Amino acid sequence: MSLILLALLFILTNLNRKKSNSIEEVKLEFSEPKYEYGILLDSLKAIKEVVKKRQTFGEILYSYHIDHQIIADIVSKSKGIFDFRRLNAGKEYTVICTNDTIEKAKYFIYQENHTSYIVVDLTSGVDVYRGEKEIITKVVLSKGKIESSLSESVDQLGVSPRVSIKLAEIYAWTIDFFKIQQGDEFKVYYENNYIDGNYIGIGRILAAEFIHKKQKFYSFYYKEHDNFGEYFDENGRTLRKAFLKAPLDFYRISSRFSRNRKHPVTGQWKGHFGTDYAAPKGTPIMTTANGTVVLAGYTRNNGNFVKVRHNETYSTQYLHMSKIKPGIRKGAYVKQGETIGYVGSTGLATGPHVCYRFWKNGKQVDPYRQKLPPGKPIKKENKEDYLNVKDSLMRILMSKE
Repeated sequence: MSLILLALLFILTNLNRKKSNSIEEVKLEFSEPKYEYGILLDSLKAIKEVVKKRQTFGEILYSYHIDHQIIADIVSKSKGIFDFRRLNAGKEYTVICTNDTIEKAKYFIYQENHTSYIVVDLTSGVDVYRGEKEIITKVVLSKGKIESSLSESVDQLGVSPRVSIKLAEIYAWTIDFFKIQQGDEFKVYYENNYIDGNYIGIGRILAAEFIHKKQKFYSFYYKEHDNFGEYFDENGRTLRKAFLKAPLDFYRISSRFSRNRKHPVTGQWKGHFGTDYAAPKGTPIMTTANGTVVLAGYTRNNGNFVKVRHNETYSTQYLHMSKIKPGIRKGAYVKQGETIGYVGSTGLATGPHVCYRFWKNGKQVDPYRQKLPPGKPIKKENKEDYLNVKDSLMRILMSKE
């Protein structure tokens, strides 16, 4: 009996061994497809470079086996999109080419700025188009205590210095930042922007609390208008006056109102009866209040300019525009925050900026020294929605994290 059992065990073992040997384990390895600027590399490869000093577009493409006739065709077809004859030294570009010893270009991508790029597609003929990189926005809550100044306190937190600049702008009509004191506190809930995982700067401040002299000042961002948002307190009152603080969204003041200033172009000492806001060429310029255009044109000193009459008391003027927005002409009615032109350096100017001039009762004055009327509160029809937004932001500001 035992011999029979042993024989059966031997047979079953061999059967299992044969079955296991007949099964072949197949391992398949998959790799994620690689893309550059939305282009599948597949059998291609991407070469990243930087435009060298005095290097031309034709020189770059010719080195990747693109002949002069095609280069001329690219320049022709890119009119109105980008002028490839004016590449800037130091700017990044990518050539996507064949993955072989020849390395012939199939695509050329020029990185114009953080977000915008221009693509030359050479896969079938010539196609030129613009693209935008995706901006990833993350929100963060930061808080600090004033020891010396707001900018120093923000710097100690290790966050962007633009946080302090934006806070100063938001509370410009509410808090005198020359008089903030040790022990004042702030909380700020704002956006951080990233491209390809790299930090590129802050976006909007969504909410803030500033404690000054033991009094709390709140601000909440709310977009009541189509083309811009603004800041209101916990009761829906605007934090600004009837005029926007500046005619630009992002700027730095390069020259303030002065009765005796050395002109950067002429070298003469004379009054500078405006405020200069430096910004990149093409930055939209907004009218700071509702009004009617009374002048729009060009003069040798002012360059392209627009003057707006807001009421019988106030007028504003915007100088050195690269161009005036189409439709902005004498008699046109403009609303606060509406784009009326674009930053440039036309006329008597050393670099791109807008000179903002402010009239009160026919006399040019410094807008930062005027007691301006308050702006309008939240509209009745938007009040309930605003309070819901404010409550949700308030809960974030009050959170312990």
